[in-house]
Amino acid sequence: MRNIVIFGAPGSGKGTQSDKLIEKFGLEHISTGDVLRSEIKNGTDLGNTAKGFIDKGQLIPDELMIDILASVYDSFGKNHKGVIFDGFPRTIPQAEALKEMLAKRGHHVAAMIELDVPEDELMKRLLLRGQQSGRSDDNEETIKKRLGVYHAQTAPLIEWYKQEAIHHHIDGLGELDRITADICAVVEAL
Repeated sequence: MRNIVIFGAPGSGKGTQSDKLIEKFGLEHISTGDVLRSEIKNGTDLGNTAKGFIDKGQLIPDELMIDILASVYDSFGKNHKGVIFDGFPRTIPQAEALKEMLAKRGHHVAAMIELDVPEDELMKRLLLRGQQSGRSDDNEETIKKRLGVYHAQTAPLIEWYKQEAIHHHIDGLGELDRITADICAVVEAL
């Protein structure tokens, strides 16, 4: 089973690369952003709670996210080929909770793939995405807050996963096909 954490700052290409991995390897996909946007769109209690955090550029509380992830993960059944975790974990306590949740099922994270993209490029990508998709959280002020949260709370996960000996660094700048090939080489070696 290939459970993979795809990791990077907002705008680093996690969603794009996740789609390519799903297609090539038949993996399942849990995008916390997609799950949360669906809850918000449907006006659920969870969605309304999450919207309050997202609109302020803040992270969703850990226990809420782990409960959502466990439920989605279990919905794939016992015989899936693996799951791409996209947008989670974002903090060391979340990484520890994910490790524990998977261990209870006899599973583990096989690789953490970090997409490394310079901040000026991230800003350009996110502003463009906001113009194209109309996503309300892709505006300059919120993007700066999200990148600040990423550097303060999420970037320390790189060292945590290095200690777990499953960290893989990918240069996320350049040709899409080259980036995908680099990621596929990591997944094929698992």
